[in-house]
Amino acid sequence: MFMHPVDAVHGDLGMVVRGDVVLALSASGESEEILRLLATIKRLRVPLITMTGDEICGLPQKAAVPPRAGESAGPTRASAISTLAAAANVALDCSIAQEACSLGLAPTASTTCMLALGDALAVALSDKRGFKEEDFANLHPGGKLGKRLARVESLMHTGDAVPRVTAQTRLQDVIYEMSRKKLGVTTVIEGGKLVGVISDGDLRRLLEKRGKDALDLTAAECMTRNPATITAHEFAATALALMEEKKITSLVVADQSRKVEGIVHLHDLWGTEMM
Repeated sequence: MFMHPVDAVHGDLGMVVRGDVVLALSASGESEEILRLLATIKRLRVPLITMTGDEICGLPQKAAVPPRAGESAGPTRASAISTLAAAANVALDCSIAQEACSLGLAPTASTTCMLALGDALAVALSDKRGFKEEDFANLHPGGKLGKRLARVESLMHTGDAVPRVTAQTRLQDVIYEMSRKKLGVTTVIEGGKLVGVISDGDLRRLLEKRGKDALDLTAAECMTRNPATITAHEFAATALALMEEKKITSLVVADQSRKVEGIVHLHDLWGTEMM
């Protein structure tokens, strides 16, 4: 949570409770409005991390390390680092040679330094917590990146929407099932397991080769055996890559035992902004 120090002294400090960690940013380390918060932060025994312009990394070890609880700062420490850094449990060095401002006054290089160090701190914490792609997708469903990390299970057609025929189904009924479900493909099921698929392209090629005699064939005689499949928990991006590799527009979603759970179509991926 973000808290402005001026608002904090007028009541927003109540947001801070034990168990929190305060990250305080001040180029000088002597900002009055931040220093006024130190007494309450210490009373709550909340760990304090600071980012200041103090050249802490170049100081002797004794002067660079802020005092522990109950320890008083020595004269070397007081003269070497700011009040805020001296009060911190962890003081981070955001010192710069000079500001980019032509007057050397406006915070420019110093704010960029704090931004970079803040990003590094956030990434390190993310790695430490074991944050994964699926966590990003779950917590970022509205953004473009979140959409690109969508799971197949959230996009696939399921239940009665999935076209199904048996190996013995005549081609005329296969065409009817494919037309009714409008996915350009049908699964061929035998014993509850996927044994093949028949696509619109398969039908066109078959009719060109056999003519009307093709209508006497069964699904088993027309299907593509051992078709490519994907599991429901895979990313939509993985499904798209597989479709591009196989040059297909529909992909069967099945578990490890080849039981059909759904079908994901190329059109279903358009909303993910991957295309």
